[in-house]
Amino acid sequence: MSAQKPASWAYAEEFVTENEVIESARHRGEELGAVPVGNGAGVLLRLLAAAVRARSVVEIGTGGGTSGLWLLQGMPEDGILTTIDVEAEHQGAARKAYAEAGIAHQRTRVITGRALDVLPRMTDGAYDMVVVDADKREYPEYVDHAIRLLRSGGVLVLDNMLWHDKVADPAARDAETTILRDLGKRLRDDERLIPALLPVGDGVLAAVKR
Repeated sequence: MSAQKPASWAYAEEFVTENEVIESARHRGEELGAVPVGNGAGVLLRLLAAAVRARSVVEIGTGGGTSGLWLLQGMPEDGILTTIDVEAEHQGAARKAYAEAGIAHQRTRVITGRALDVLPRMTDGAYDMVVVDADKREYPEYVDHAIRLLRSGGVLVLDNMLWHDKVADPAARDAETTILRDLGKRLRDDERLIPALLPVGDGVLAAVKR
């Protein structure tokens, strides 16, 4: 790796900057302990949502609304974001962020509850995009539901898939790192998907469902 590579990564991470509403949402999320997506990951979410013209998006892990704002920027004006989080306080912050951004209330479905209780009730093949950014220990189960929910050509996105640079370190064997490392390999080899692991933010794995 060249000595310039970290500088190039930092440049790319801030190439597109967040607006004031997203910045406020990020600060609120940090205060609540809901770690928001990195700037580069948010920009990527917006890009992917726009690329597939995602009208129906499921977000597992609302946080303070940062990722939802990026997604809504990329979605068509009639697109609906369904976002699930177990923490009602986080979702209150997200609702505030959506309102500050001028997002019509009918464009968001904010569901408070455990994702693994909510996802089984959702319709197969009905969604253009599913974003996973919640309890790392439950990622494998989230992904099983996400693949079922996605239409052909839909996009699966998982945040934190490099997990503080530990996934790439074979000596890192804690439970969460091992789960994410094994899941990444499973998705890489899943014939239903066309995946890529991107060194954006804390690592984003994106995959298109065949």
